[in-house]
Amino acid sequence: MQSPDFVSMAAVAAISLALAGCTVPRASTEPAAPSAGTDRGQPIAEADLAVWNIDVRGPDGQGLPAGSGTVAAGKAVYDAQCAACHGAAASGGPVFGPMVGGIGSFKTDKRVLTPGSMYPYAPALFDYVRRAMPMNAPQSMTNDEVYAVSGYLLHLNGLVPADAVMTAATLAAVQMPNRDGFIFDDRPDTKAVRCMSGCTPISGSR
Repeated sequence: MQSPDFVSMAAVAAISLALAGCTVPRASTEPAAPSAGTDRGQPIAEADLAVWNIDVRGPDGQGLPAGSGTVAAGKAVYDAQCAACHGAAASGGPVFGPMVGGIGSFKTDKRVLTPGSMYPYAPALFDYVRRAMPMNAPQSMTNDEVYAVSGYLLHLNGLVPADAVMTAATLAAVQMPNRDGFIFDDRPDTKAVRCMSGCTPISGSR
């Protein structure tokens, strides 16, 4: 037989749980209505977006800017701004590994990741350098300097001659060794276009 103390404790616990269930409000699934006077920003002009819209399309180089750079000029820029981290002739330095060699290694179990071995399209090299390098001052290089450094790195990988001049056209024309080493992304959302109102749902979406 249970003691009176046990019975009273159980009763208190049951009552407490019942009261808690009555006092805790149910979470709302409806979004909160905006308060009066909420500032939601203002439209932005396409011209204002231009400074941010610097992406480059890999296969054909669409989006590459005007400019040019030689392999020789690229070596000078590299030695001044890149060698401290990447090492002489992109052979590897105190911060980053080598950016030369490894071509063909993606078909082995000992892959060596360099621009020459990994990138399917040469414009991807320009895009990355322009966005992220040098590490202490990204986007500080001119387009001509980025073209030149890209040409120099491609030359070190044996992909362009020493007298090459990199432009939007010549860079896009470089055939990278790993061009066919990627799987085509055919997900529906990769074909989406910008839409702000009355948009057609992506096929297959719920």
